[in-house]
Amino acid sequence: MVESWATLGVDLHLEPTGAGGLRRGLTDALRDAVRSGRLAAGTRLPSSRSLAADLGIARNTVAEAYADLVAEGWLTARQGSGTRVAELAASSPPGRNAGPRHREPARPEYSLLPGAPDLAAFPRTEWLKAARRALTTAPYQALGYGDPRGLPELRTALAGYLARVRGVRTDPESVLITSGFAHALRIAGTVLAARGVRTVAVESYGLDAYRGLLQRSGHATPALPYDELGTDTRASGDAGAVLLTPAHQFPMGTPLHPDRRAAVVDWARRTGALVLEDDYDGEFRYDRQPVGALQGLDPDRVIYFGTASKSLAPGLRLGWMVLPPAVAEEAASAKGGTDTVGVLEQLTLAEFITSGAYDRHVRSSRLRYRRRRDALATSVTARAPEVTVTGIAAGLHAVLRLPAGMEQSVVQAAAWQGLALHGLSLHRHPQALAEPLDALVVGYATPPDSAWAGALDALCRVLP
Repeated sequence: MVESWATLGVDLHLEPTGAGGLRRGLTDALRDAVRSGRLAAGTRLPSSRSLAADLGIARNTVAEAYADLVAEGWLTARQGSGTRVAELAASSPPGRNAGPRHREPARPEYSLLPGAPDLAAFPRTEWLKAARRALTTAPYQALGYGDPRGLPELRTALAGYLARVRGVRTDPESVLITSGFAHALRIAGTVLAARGVRTVAVESYGLDAYRGLLQRSGHATPALPYDELGTDTRASGDAGAVLLTPAHQFPMGTPLHPDRRAAVVDWARRTGALVLEDDYDGEFRYDRQPVGALQGLDPDRVIYFGTASKSLAPGLRLGWMVLPPAVAEEAASAKGGTDTVGVLEQLTLAEFITSGAYDRHVRSSRLRYRRRRDALATSVTARAPEVTVTGIAAGLHAVLRLPAGMEQSVVQAAAWQGLALHGLSLHRHPQALAEPLDALVVGYATPPDSAWAGALDALCRVLP
């Protein structure tokens, strides 16, 4: 019986030269593929029957070529595991070994980098249940190219959830699904550029990657002043938009003062500008009622951004925009003619939200992160009394104020201890007007539970 392609398990591209006969040509082609590294050590080769059928030659010719290379040490053959490339046979492709080798820096043993949740705590079982239910009940039309705004099931679920939890005023028609915040910001940058906006003012502290996205869309990104009340948008000047993190400023950790919230909305109404609200961790507030979304003050002047990156996992690549009605069509057009976000992920998140599993997961995560925050504050206060822990009322990170001039030495000492850590200066806008602060931005949500105690101890060891 002829072996089917379904049982072959592997394709193999070879071009036997035919010089000196088929057997020699095949042997040379296989040897060259292994020597060059094109066939990596451990790669399983097709059976002699399958390769012979593929090349249109006799099976015995392939079997003899395999036998020759086994005898030379290029291949191994064991009963039940087939023929494979020998572990020590493959060498680096030509040119890869040229010049001195540079040792890669050791991977940190612990990470307290901000911006990520505890990925080990992802609710796999509940997510799998939601995926099974969603896929079972989804109409077949949902698996097509889809509405560029995203699946109506997810837009409807998000509109209800955001209204209930974050005070967002919207309907499903104004929700646009994206593959994360960066994708959403690119869409917003395209819309603003098409409207003639040339300047988007940003906060004095933030992520330079997002400034870069706006700059690549053709926008200048001047820094706004920052003080104990948060970002001061009165210096927005002729900007056509501002990018803010009003619920929990990143990375400083303070909410925008109510007077400043009202002022930025008044400015947008007066000038016709737009406010880009990044609500990146608004669900994680610990000491009092969460600060509601700025969007609720004026849905016509605020573009609201949210993602599942902090609440679930960034690898899901799920985000959303809540758009003013006058902007919604432009944003959908900027996203493209078809939906570019995975259908199965959208269906699953919609089911996860409507079933209540999302609320349960957020509440559970909030309790776990609050305990970590408390442990961080207690340990730092006890072991490093010269360090002040700030920005801890909400979110997944804290700012540790250091004595003047200590930031770089502490970050370097942490690297020597196998601890990945960010200094505050990494997030400072080059044009920021305020005096630089020496501080650390500590992501206490990042380590899995098994590594949390070790990471906290490593941190305290390097603090002054």
